[in-house]
Amino acid sequence: MKILLAEYAMGTGMDGTFLLEGRSMLKTLVSSFARLGHKVTYLTSGPLLPEGNAIIANEENFRKIIEEEAKKSDAGLVIGPDEILAELTSCIEDNTLNLGSTPEAIDLCADKVKCTKELLRNNIAAPRILEDTFGIKCVVKPRFGCASEDTYLTTNTEVPPGSIATEFIKGEHLSVSLIAGERTLPLCANKQLIEFMDIKDPAGLRVEYKGNTVCFSPPYKEELFRTAVAASKILGCRGYTGVDIVYDGTPYVVDVNPRPTTSIYGICKVMDVEIADLLLKNRLGGLPGSVGIAAECSFTKEDFK
Repeated sequence: MKILLAEYAMGTGMDGTFLLEGRSMLKTLVSSFARLGHKVTYLTSGPLLPEGNAIIANEENFRKIIEEEAKKSDAGLVIGPDEILAELTSCIEDNTLNLGSTPEAIDLCADKVKCTKELLRNNIAAPRILEDTFGIKCVVKPRFGCASEDTYLTTNTEVPPGSIATEFIKGEHLSVSLIAGERTLPLCANKQLIEFMDIKDPAGLRVEYKGNTVCFSPPYKEELFRTAVAASKILGCRGYTGVDIVYDGTPYVVDVNPRPTTSIYGICKVMDVEIADLLLKNRLGGLPGSVGIAAECSFTKEDFK
């Protein structure tokens, strides 16, 4: 099959951590499809990968190239920032078989207010959105955003425009990676490396994602799986999905990423099936009931260098 893969940081010329993480995710996917014998085309602003056919792109033509190449492909997948991912995915959905979530599900997950309200309405535990934060320890984060960007813990009552405040849940920072669809397949639970860094403005602690231990197996793993599967179904997710959870005896869903996340980098090192095969079978039929995991795999952002 002809497969189109597009990752925003690689395809538009972003730099820093975004490029490093984006390249790692894209390389993992390109390599997996190539090992299965598929013809893979990917977008890049310069850095080349060992496998696949590269198309040079930039911020101005990224969307146009996706649309043009999708028409020539049998299937495609795009990874990008939450706030524009739905639009980019529409270019795939309208022109070929989309291996990811629908634009509608992506829009719902991207909006942390709507997403949280939908989860709570369906009896999924999630941190409550706070209208009055006076004297309450809370987490402030952008209404649209990812990777703990501009997220901090504070008792400051000022919530910046475009941000939301949610109650602080003290517990383990975890996630579940799964293949969502008509029959959802949990892959593994992960332990996130989160650091709280002192900041002066606003007063509080910045929340920073530093890395992951994937294929983590706590005694309550099945409870995490049940919660993540239920959340993904309620939100209509499809394909590779990451569900972020804080666990304090109850699994609280704090974010849902309807797209590949950096966890894919570690999972594919220890999983006994190709991620490309799972993504295709999720849409075409034949998705297995389980996958084999050889061991835990830990990595930090520094490893992407």
